[in-house]
Amino acid sequence: MLVDSHCHLDCLDLAPFGNSFEKLLESTREAGVGHMLCVSIDLENYSSMLALVEDQPDISISVGVHPNDRDRQEPSPEQLATLARHRKNVAIGETGLDYFRSEGDLEWQRGRFRRHIAAAKLCKKPLIIHTRAAREDTIDIMREEGASDVGGVMHCFTEDWEMAKQALDLGFYISFSGIITFNSAADLRDVAKKVPEDRILIETDSPYLAPIPHRGKPNVPAYVGYVADKIAAIRGLTRKQVETLTADNFNRLFFTI
Repeated sequence: MLVDSHCHLDCLDLAPFGNSFEKLLESTREAGVGHMLCVSIDLENYSSMLALVEDQPDISISVGVHPNDRDRQEPSPEQLATLARHRKNVAIGETGLDYFRSEGDLEWQRGRFRRHIAAAKLCKKPLIIHTRAAREDTIDIMREEGASDVGGVMHCFTEDWEMAKQALDLGFYISFSGIITFNSAADLRDVAKKVPEDRILIETDSPYLAPIPHRGKPNVPAYVGYVADKIAAIRGLTRKQVETLTADNFNRLFFTI
């Protein structure tokens, strides 16, 4: 069974599926995807995201506010923790730091990240962390705020092995997206070869970052199989072995904390 550990189902273009969310899910399940984690990026659309997937037993959710957009409702740790107690919610995030897209004084980003870590500790659920061009500050804040108390995943990982090791030492998993299939991602494939087998997750981050052979087109959860195939090739495993180990890792992280 394939697990897409990070997607944004409420952001997908349903036109190719006759504007039917049910048809999208049918296509996804036919591709062998047995579970999806639909990840929150803001509170303004959280209720509609929840309503979209609430009756789907093979979809879990998270709650959080993405680091890129300053002009979002800024939640308190208590508010996030309360929302995270919903029966479908398994994580806090996505949260983190992104210095690539944001400019100026980014203390607001760091404060938001700290509040999400505090929320995860309040509700005892793992973190989904986004990091881009902010390696040192991301790890420093994770250490300072005790993110290792709850663990979590470095989603759509694109950094180097040194950062991966630091995150692993804090008890975090490393998730790889369709980027790992890109010709330019040789260094990332080297990281994927080194991450311990019991710490690897796979994701699409759909509708973004479609893997080869669909690069440049909208991504969908069914394409997580391409990521599994690439991980299998990198590590000398079968597709079935990758499906099993990443599903086991997902369940251990999000359903046994």
